[in-house]
Amino acid sequence: MKEYKYKINGEEYNVIINEVSDTTAQVEVNGASYTVEWEKPVAPKPVVVAKPAASAAKPAAPASAPAAAAPAPAAGGYAIKTPLPGVIISIKVNVGDTVAKGQTVAVLEAMKMENNITSDRDGKIASVAVSAGDTVADGAILVTLE
Repeated sequence: MKEYKYKINGEEYNVIINEVSDTTAQVEVNGASYTVEWEKPVAPKPVVVAKPAASAAKPAAPASAPAAAAPAPAAGGYAIKTPLPGVIISIKVNVGDTVAKGQTVAVLEAMKMENNITSDRDGKIASVAVSAGDTVADGAILVTLE
């Protein structure tokens, strides 16, 4: 369960996300229960990460590893993740860009609201894992910082 507080046009909203499945989410908004549905199941996208030239090669993952496992950020990298499921409206950064703490890296539409996803630290963009129009799950990696 995740809880979020929003203020829209001066009105406060308390949003609780109780459960998320492939195509639905059970949420409460100011105490009223809703079922949110989307068209297709959310599938994690692989993260393409540029490897530093001086790093040693790591052994490959075992063949029995699940294909749907969430990708991890590069060694020493920091992943900026989405706080709730939704649709990516826009990506505000590119690989190689320098970002400051508080800078918007992506805009996510969730429950008919646009949410700015910001960096919580300074850094350089190592990879961008999503594109505009992608449907993402709660906790999906959006960008990775070096």
